[in-house]
Amino acid sequence: MIHIRLSASARRWACAVTLCCLVFAPNLVLGSARRTGGADAPAWPLAQIRVLGGRPAPFALDARSAIMVAAHTGIVLYAYNEHLRIQPASLAKIMTFYLTLEALKQGKIKLDTPINVSEQAWRLSIDKTVSKMFLEVGQQVAVHDLLLGLMVSSGNDAALTLAEYLGGSSQGFVALMNDECRKLGLEETHFSSPDGLPEPDQYTTAADMAKLAQLVIDRHPEGLTYTSTKEFTFHRIKQRNWNTLLFYDSRVTGLKTGHVEEAGFHLVATAHSGGIDLISVVMGAPNAEKRRTETEKLIDWGFRTFVTVSPQWRTVVPAQLRVYEGGAPSVAIAPARVPDITVAKGEEGQIKLTSRLDADYLVAPVGQGASVGELTVMKAAKPMLSIPLQTQAEVARGGWLHVMADRIRLLFGRIGHALSASWHGLLRSIPFIGGHRN
Repeated sequence: MIHIRLSASARRWACAVTLCCLVFAPNLVLGSARRTGGADAPAWPLAQIRVLGGRPAPFALDARSAIMVAAHTGIVLYAYNEHLRIQPASLAKIMTFYLTLEALKQGKIKLDTPINVSEQAWRLSIDKTVSKMFLEVGQQVAVHDLLLGLMVSSGNDAALTLAEYLGGSSQGFVALMNDECRKLGLEETHFSSPDGLPEPDQYTTAADMAKLAQLVIDRHPEGLTYTSTKEFTFHRIKQRNWNTLLFYDSRVTGLKTGHVEEAGFHLVATAHSGGIDLISVVMGAPNAEKRRTETEKLIDWGFRTFVTVSPQWRTVVPAQLRVYEGGAPSVAIAPARVPDITVAKGEEGQIKLTSRLDADYLVAPVGQGASVGELTVMKAAKPMLSIPLQTQAEVARGGWLHVMADRIRLLFGRIGHALSASWHGLLRSIPFIGGHRN
């Protein structure tokens, strides 16, 4: 055994260190245990999580806010804290993506339109603190490649390049982003940059991000081609999609991740399975792995629990309405949109349809899209959804001979209806016919 002699001074230091360990070690251990337990504990009280139909919440998520909706019906399936304002981070690029798809649809640009890379955009490509697609100053890059760089590589340089082209400048494009928010009813969102880098007056909510994702799917389904791409190579640099859920779940079709230090880790995900499309938004997760696993948990539960029903509306709505004094004798009518509704599995048989017409006929001229009644979706005799019934074509006024003939038909029709109503009223007033009893 080796003995070491310590000086008096050294012995005093050794005693001090030992004392500190005895005092603080239990607190360090407990502190570590608390952090571990906190990671497993629900981040939000189960009682405050809303689930479709008032069902009990299946779990809480380790995130500051979350929402899941059925994409084609907009029905909220799971939500908590969804109106909390939070920095969007790279989720701002979803709006940049949406506006670019709109410009393509309107013919302002094409997929092969070359766009010049400015020095400001290039500086983002050499910034080690942000994601990029590695653009070079003065380079001409096609819109198609920029969209992949935006949604796969999450390139801030791609976002700025598209913004400068479409808006004239970064500030001009930000104005377009916020104008579009107002048009789309995204009242809880304000952007200050096309790439989502933190700004004092920049915020969004999980609810608004779900709405924006739904608009992308509904108006630009071709956009999922970009959001579902797993890898993108540019300048011989291969980058995997930041949405790692694409590599774990084949049902996932996009959409976008985001992260800044002060907000945490975000993931807006879209998924399809068994005739239902889901949109999940998880915001403020503690790390990239958590945003993936929490989103996967939410989506998997959604597919196991809910189904979208497409009731046959043609069985309760007439195919057409009679038109008088017009160039056509009738006009087709239909709901303004397909009456799909999302319910819990097992409740499909409770869905029924009823319809109401404002009139038995129309008088020309009749405009296309004119409201002529209402289709109501019922669940267990309770109204769930009402959709206007609309004309599917325009009917111009007919020639004067046809108009006069129809006026005569209408006149005799009204006289006949009045006589019929009077006759039935008379019959009902007779006790032994009308069914009166003492």
